[in-house]
Amino acid sequence: MIMQIPQKKMAKMIDHTLLKPTATREDIIKLCSEAREYSFAAVCINPFYVQLAAKNLKDSGVLVCTVIGFPLGSASMASKAFEAAEAVKNGAREVDMVINIGALKEGREGVVLEDIRAVVEAVRSQEADAVTKVIIETGYLTREEKIMACRLAGQAGAHYVKTSTGFGPGGATVEDVMLMRETVGPSMGVKASGGIKNVQQALAMIEAGATRIGASAGVEIIRNL
Repeated sequence: MIMQIPQKKMAKMIDHTLLKPTATREDIIKLCSEAREYSFAAVCINPFYVQLAAKNLKDSGVLVCTVIGFPLGSASMASKAFEAAEAVKNGAREVDMVINIGALKEGREGVVLEDIRAVVEAVRSQEADAVTKVIIETGYLTREEKIMACRLAGQAGAHYVKTSTGFGPGGATVEDVMLMRETVGPSMGVKASGGIKNVQQALAMIEAGATRIGASAGVEIIRNL
C-alpha cells in the first residue's frame, strides 16, 4: 500500500517545473502564480528567467530554482561556475547542475568531483544560503556509475542528488531513487525528476526515499492527492 501525505506537505516537496525551450515570459508568470497558490517548494526554470521569477515570487515563501550546464552537463567548469554564481546573484536559491556525464563514463572521477565542487563553491561564494543539487542523469549510467556519481556529489559538498534532466533517455524510477538514498544516506536530499505525472508516481518516489519531486505536473498532482 502506497503511503499517504497531507496536501500541504506534498506541495512543499514539489519543484514546479518549466524547462521547455519554448517557455515565454507569460508561461513563467503563470508558473509562479500557480506556485504561490499551491505553496510549492520552488519553481524550476531556465537561468534566463531567474530574475523574472524572483520578482514574481518575492515574499511568497516559494524559492527560485534554476539549472546549470543544462541539459548535457558538458560545458566547461568555469562556465558552469559562472552560470551558477550569476543565477544566485539574480535571485536563485536552489541550483540544479548536470554532472560531466562523459567524464564519469570514462572513469575520470577527479574531473567529475572538480566539476561539481566548482559549482558548489560558486553558489556558496554568494553567501545567500543557496542549495546545490547534482543531476546525475541516471538513464545514461550503470549501477556502479550511479553510486559513484552520488558519492562524488557528497564529497563535493552538494545538498542533493537528482535523478534526471527530463531531456535524457529516461526519467526517475523507484529503483534509482532507492539506490541513491541508500548511497547518500540520510544526510543528503534526493530529488526525483523526469516523467513524474501523477500522485501515485510521486508518492512511490517519496516512499523510495525522495525528499523532493521535480515535475511539470505539480498542480495536477496536488489537485488529485
